[in-house]
Amino acid sequence: MDKQAISQLLILNHKALISEIDELSDEDFVRKPGAKWTAGQQLEHIIKSVKRTDMAYGLPLFVLKMKFGLSNRPSRSYDELVKKYLMRLEKNKDYTMPKAFAPDEVPLKRKQKSLDKLQKLIKKLTGRVARISEEELDTYILPHPVLGKLTLREMLYFTAYHASHHERQVHENLKNY
Repeated sequence: MDKQAISQLLILNHKALISEIDELSDEDFVRKPGAKWTAGQQLEHIIKSVKRTDMAYGLPLFVLKMKFGLSNRPSRSYDELVKKYLMRLEKNKDYTMPKAFAPDEVPLKRKQKSLDKLQKLIKKLTGRVARISEEELDTYILPHPVLGKLTLREMLYFTAYHASHHERQVHENLKNY
């Protein structure tokens, strides 16, 4: 998938998540389905994740090279990356998420501000992606807390998938509540 298609997927998947959460009733937005996250917490988690990704894409490439090195393999496809992520989640049921990505409670009064923030972050990230070459997407790497070292392209694949993963969780958590 080229960077233009990836950017479109980022926009599409995050727009779907935003719509899913925006359409929730006030009660459903703050409803805590057992030990699961509220829809607001799902949103907060995605914001924190996208913000970190956006920050990394804002760094000069030489900083990424110095800090994380360069890829020694070709980028996986979107489907391969998703499959690997789902397998890792299945294997690591006791995984403890880094605190940087753990969501706080999100009160109803912050709903719209949070939705707007995510939309702006995705716009900013896709703007940064436009300035990176296809070759650079496959050359430079970033660390991922579950998947290890990912190429910049793979991190974008993950970011796009991550939104749809949490959109499904919002829907399933409330449906099964």
